[in-house]
Amino acid sequence: MALSRLEKAQTWLFRAVTSFFFMIFQLLSSPAASARKLPPVSNPLLLQSATQLAKKIRRKEVSSVEVVQAYIDRIQEVNPFVNAVVKDRFAAALQEAAQVDKLIEEETGGEDVLEDRLPLLGVPLSVKESYSLQGMPLSTGLLSRRGVIASVDAPPVALLKRAGAVPLGVTNTSELCMWLESHNHLYGLTCNPYDLERIAGGSSGGEGSILGAAGAVIGVGSDIGGSIRIPCFFNGVFGHKTTPGVVSCENQYPPTSGTQHEYLSSGPMCRYAEDLLPMLKIMAGPNAHKLSLNAAVDLKKLRFFSVPHDGGSPYSYPVSKELLDAQEKVVKRLEADLGVKVQEVCFPELRYSFQIWDTYMGLPDEEGKPPLAFAELMGEPGRPAWAFWELLKRMVGKSEHTIPAILLALFEKTHLSKPSPFIIQQKEALQKKMEELLGTNGVLLYPPHPRVAPKHHHPLFRPFDFAYTGILNILGLPVTQCPLGLGEEGLPLGVQVVAGKLQDHLTLAVALYLEKAFGGWRDPGAK
Repeated sequence: MALSRLEKAQTWLFRAVTSFFFMIFQLLSSPAASARKLPPVSNPLLLQSATQLAKKIRRKEVSSVEVVQAYIDRIQEVNPFVNAVVKDRFAAALQEAAQVDKLIEEETGGEDVLEDRLPLLGVPLSVKESYSLQGMPLSTGLLSRRGVIASVDAPPVALLKRAGAVPLGVTNTSELCMWLESHNHLYGLTCNPYDLERIAGGSSGGEGSILGAAGAVIGVGSDIGGSIRIPCFFNGVFGHKTTPGVVSCENQYPPTSGTQHEYLSSGPMCRYAEDLLPMLKIMAGPNAHKLSLNAAVDLKKLRFFSVPHDGGSPYSYPVSKELLDAQEKVVKRLEADLGVKVQEVCFPELRYSFQIWDTYMGLPDEEGKPPLAFAELMGEPGRPAWAFWELLKRMVGKSEHTIPAILLALFEKTHLSKPSPFIIQQKEALQKKMEELLGTNGVLLYPPHPRVAPKHHHPLFRPFDFAYTGILNILGLPVTQCPLGLGEEGLPLGVQVVAGKLQDHLTLAVALYLEKAFGGWRDPGAK
């Protein structure tokens, strides 16, 4: 379906205005600092999956203390570059690792008993700061919450700890988890390990960055608009947005309101694809049986589809040629290796992705209560923030809030009191088409973003590009973000792998295949 004249005019005007301000921003920006590069990985323990590390620890081929110390050393080596870990618990982690080694020495039931009861025994873990991790800060980058300390563990964190994982600390987020760059005035700016002048994504940007920098092997993220997938894409690692309602999202900050709980997912982030499934089994807890995670997947029997772009939304920029080419390489490799036919499809409704996401995020709950205004969350624990006043303060460097947070609070004031029937219709049509297409054995490829990791603060001029991930939250589909090597500028390429509801095991199986086919994570220090 061709764009209407009005949509073409909207697209041209939107891009002209943002390009103008972007040009002014570049002219006023200070010259870039001399390029710095992360040191390459030198300890071989850092180049093994969590699954492999757990096996070696159980077999006493390496101690948990050695593994935990290796990751502590790496964090201390790379964190001054990337600013990903914002609060550590290294001393406690080493004590817990020593207890793990003692438990293994005293275990009489054998390796199989340990694997069944404690599958991640002794393996280091990093946690997004918006998750409650007992004894650690729970501010989500809000200065007014700088003194808030978590008194309990969020359920997915508790389950991973119960499986033997050893938390090393918490990682940076965007302010209140509602922006695609992890930057706030409490912890500062997180950088991309492949290029320190680039963003690490958000809101799980600290997780993505420390994983990409080999300062962590497994981590925990949350995703309501791409907050797992965008950082995983930008930092060249794997991440999974689960089917909503399977992994608990309790004890996170900020809390959901309205109908937002229907679109929020907690999920695993990791450097190696083989860790996705065991992590998800653990994090899903009593709901794991809903996902058929033990079912064998024959990739040759799946139906594959590819959607190269959103069809030309006036809000998002066109997908870059290198990402289109990367997805096409996946298509050709699938066809050559598996003997399948990957069908290219298009959904005209995708051009309304941002409007759909924005509309559904603002819907009231069953009792008619609307979601909390972002300005209310910004003012917590006091009165709601006055966005226009905060903007004036920001201009003279006095506001405690970031520009994206202030602009979001201002943007909320433009919302219509009632959702557009047209947008509701587009979403319902897209939902029906997508579910009919995928069924229980369909897999779809879709770009995670229109471009590779942009430079710091540049998303201000392309604020709606996250719609490529956000639309899949509203559709409630499971998605695995998979790296596809490095592009022209040495930055990670990637693709979203989508399946039908509760068919998470299909996308995880494809992730294993893509890791073998395209090499998975790459050491940023070895570029």
